[in-house]
Amino acid sequence: MDVITTANQRALLLPAGAPKILRMEVGQPGTGLPEGAKRAAANALQSGDALGYTEGLGRGYLRERIAQHYRDWYNLAVDPNRIAVTFGASGAFPLAFLAAFNPGDRIALAAPYYPPYVNIATALGLLPVILPCGIETAFQPTIAMLEALDPAPDGLIIASPANPTGSMLHPDELAALARYCHEKGIRLISDEIYHGLTYGKPIATATQFSDSAIVINSFSKYFSMTGWRIGWMVLPEQLVRVTERLAQNFFISPPHLSQIAATAAFDCHDELQANRATYATARKMLLTGLPNAGFSTFSPPDGAF
Repeated sequence: MDVITTANQRALLLPAGAPKILRMEVGQPGTGLPEGAKRAAANALQSGDALGYTEGLGRGYLRERIAQHYRDWYNLAVDPNRIAVTFGASGAFPLAFLAAFNPGDRIALAAPYYPPYVNIATALGLLPVILPCGIETAFQPTIAMLEALDPAPDGLIIASPANPTGSMLHPDELAALARYCHEKGIRLISDEIYHGLTYGKPIATATQFSDSAIVINSFSKYFSMTGWRIGWMVLPEQLVRVTERLAQNFFISPPHLSQIAATAAFDCHDELQANRATYATARKMLLTGLPNAGFSTFSPPDGAF
């Protein structure tokens, strides 16, 4: 990414003995790969397995384990055949956009937003429709905002918790948006990569409320696996095959070694919850420090690291 490249170039120009740099140019957890995932990856490398290509939608054991994750976290049964393992969440978005939309389709999203949403959509010939949001809606979209659009959008992107604000939709709000989109024929795409890094507020997945929604998640944030480039989608049944055809042409398959590590990461609960406790402490410091620094009006981040 450009910001990492620029920061690295500046670091090379620092004289010997310069103060340590605090790297704040990109959002990624300060924690590393969970120990159980490290061991699984190391064992795989030592096993003699060639670790070649896998199925386009990922290994069956990982898709099954992700389905188990939905049972464990949300008490929700998800068919593993609806799950696509992807080249990170970033690899999931172009697959979702191409599978669900046609060039010229209009996709609504709240501002502020994660820039790649708009960049990828625009590159694929889609038309982003920006919904200016404020603190009064916690920077989240509402049904009223969608009803005010003429013509109605073909899709809606939501993120809860959101990047960059950390704000969340209450499960009732998410359910209402999901129902509205389903009834109006608006394809809902729910970015849920910050699930697991929330602090007290109830959380839900869009899959609980709509079989037509596309859910995107990742092992990057809660599981601290940013560089392993591994994520997943929960797809409507009718989009599974088209997504598979796209995925195997774009990426052939998700990284084999990353799939092994990701499967093991699900069993690293204690370590991952300890990471979350560290982030919770940092969040409390931020909520205290911002008012002291003169920021009197802000929406507290419900999900963050």
